[in-house]
Parts: sequence; C-alpha cells; structure tokens
Amino acid sequence: MIRCQGVTKSYGEHATIGPIDLEIPTGGVTALVGPNGAGKSTLLTMIGRLLPLDAGTIEVCGHDVRATPSRKLAHVLSILRQENHISTRLTVRQLVGFGRFPHSQGRLTARDQQAVSDAIDFLDLAALEGRYLDELSGGQRQRAYVAMVLAQETEVLLLDEPLNNLDMQHSVAMMKQLDAAARELGRTVVIVLHDINFAARYADRICAMKDGRVVEYGPSAEIMRADVLTRVFDTDVQVIDGPDGPLAVYY
Repeated sequence: MIRCQGVTKSYGEHATIGPIDLEIPTGGVTALVGPNGAGKSTLLTMIGRLLPLDAGTIEVCGHDVRATPSRKLAHVLSILRQENHISTRLTVRQLVGFGRFPHSQGRLTARDQQAVSDAIDFLDLAALEGRYLDELSGGQRQRAYVAMVLAQETEVLLLDEPLNNLDMQHSVAMMKQLDAAARELGRTVVIVLHDINFAARYADRICAMKDGRVVEYGPSAEIMRADVLTRVFDTDVQVIDGPDGPLAVYY
C-alpha cells in the first residue's frame, strides 16, 4: 500500500502541490491523470523520493520514504521518470542490468542475470538486447527503460508517462505488459497517463488531479463519467459505451 498524508510541495507563491491525502492499495494498476500542471509527475516523484516533501508523510509498503535507507527502499519501489538521458553507450542488456544494482551493487550474479533476461523477455526485447540504445527507435528505448525498472523486482513500480515516444500499437502493447506485471507478477503499478482512455481500459483505479490536488479518486468506471471528466479537464467531455468499457470523447 502507498499512503500519502498531508503531502505538500511548494514552488513559490502561486505553485503549490497539495495537501494530498491518498491511499493506493496493493496490487493492480493505478493511473494518475489530469491536465498539464496538475501535479501528477510531482506526486509520483515524491512517492519515489526523487523530490523531497515540504510537509506530510509518504509510506510505501510500510516504509517512510524520507526515513528509509536508500538501498532498502530500492528493494521496495522502482521509478521511471520522463527524462531518460544516459550518455554512456550501452546495450539494451547493459541498461536493463542497471535495475539490479540495489541487489548486486554492480556485480551481477547468475540470479541477477536471470532477472535481466526475464525482464527483457517480458518486454519482448530479446531480439534487441545486444543493440546499443542509440541504434534504437524512441519507442524501443522506452521499452528498454521499462524493462530496467521491472528487473529491479520491486513490489511497487512508478512510471511517469511510459507511453511517450510510443505509437498506438506499442502503447497498447506496453499497457498490456504493465497490466500483466500487476496480474502475473503481483506488482503494484502507479502510472502517469495523458490519455484518459488508456487509463479507463487498463487501470483498476484512476486518481484525477487538478491544480495540485486530488479531485477524484476511485475505480475507473466511477471516474469515467462526463460530469467528472468535464470538471477535471475544463473541457466538454462525453462518455460513450465502447466495446471494452466507457470511452471519453472530446469536443
């Protein structure tokens, strides 16, 4: 479980996140959605301790993220930010191997190598594992980064807009793979998404943010209502019945 209590972050007089009180249960996929500047990425990075809180507490699987030693926390949660810039020339397998650092401190054992192979296979990257990152498309690199955090084998996966640089086909494949990580591997996946329909289709819960606050939170079907989405996104949204559930249509 992820528990946020009274969490705030201030960037100045007119830019404040929170206070946020939120509980994300163990398992499944939770999508953070909302307009630009709503605070989605900021909340995710605070949960992942990449950004300090100004007030409040965040616990992940019972661990206070501010007080828990980094190496111990890295066995509990892994995070993928939007900005993935590694200047060193690496192969896909070498990059995914970085996910094992909390376990091996850089000296990969046979167990680590197996975890790397499992993550590569899970993201369908076996044919690319020997290729260098700068030889790949943006979408292929994005899948490699997701494989890296998956190889960390943590209970919680935090992903900030992992569909960036992916076309429709690979976006669908990525969401199916993340859903499988939650179902088959027992991970708790928290993901920032811009496309509300991907959230509706693949997330168990949707947390809608606006102006630095959580304004709606609950099962996806409860959030996928025209009145709720219109209020969250400040634009006219209609919700229709699609073949796999509700779909948002913007006018």
